[in-house]
Amino acid sequence: MTLKGADGRILSSKGERTRGRLIEAAEQVFADLGYHDASIVKITEAAGVGQGTFYLYFSSKKEIFDELVRDLNRRVRHAMKEASAQGGTRLEAELLGFAAYFRFTSEHTALYRIIRQAEFVSPEMLHYHYDRLSEGYVEALQEATAAGEAGAIDPEVTAWALMGMGELIGMRWILWNEQRELPRRVVNELERIVRCVLEPPG
Repeated sequence: MTLKGADGRILSSKGERTRGRLIEAAEQVFADLGYHDASIVKITEAAGVGQGTFYLYFSSKKEIFDELVRDLNRRVRHAMKEASAQGGTRLEAELLGFAAYFRFTSEHTALYRIIRQAEFVSPEMLHYHYDRLSEGYVEALQEATAAGEAGAIDPEVTAWALMGMGELIGMRWILWNEQRELPRRVVNELERIVRCVLEPPG
C-alpha cells in the first residue's frame, strides 16, 4: 500500500516510519486521555517529533483519529485472517480467528476505547470498522454453508452475532481483567457455542 503525506506526496521509507510513530503515539494518547483531551501537541510529544512535522502527514486531530481506526482495523483483520487460514474446518477457523482477536486486543487494549470514542467523534469510522470486519466474515460463512461445513444459517446475521460475542467476551475477560488469555472455562464455552451455531444438524 502506497502511503501519502497530507499534501498528497508519496512518502519515503523514513516518512512512512515517522507516520507510523505518529499513529502509534495517537493510539496511546487517545486511549489514555480520550479524544477531546488529546491534542496534537501531546501526540507529537509522545512520538518524539516536532509539532510542525505532524502537519506533513495529517491535516488535523480528526484525520489522525480516523486513520488510527483504519490502522487498527487493518491489523486486527490481518491477524484474524492469518490465524483462521490455518484451520482445517470452518469450526477450527472460527476458533483460531477468535484466539487471534483476543491476542490482538490483549496487546492493543486501546482498540476498545478508540472504537467507543468513534461512536461520538467519527460515526462514519465506527460503521467502517464493523462493516470491514463483517465483510470477509460473511463471505467465509457463505463458503462454509455452500461446502456443507455449516448449517442453514443466515451468514450476515451469524457473522454479526459472533462478532458481538467475541467483542463482549474480550471486554469482560481480557480488557476488564487485564489478562492476556481467556480462562479455560471461557474458551471451552465459547467453543461449545460456536459449534452449536455452525454445525449442520446431524
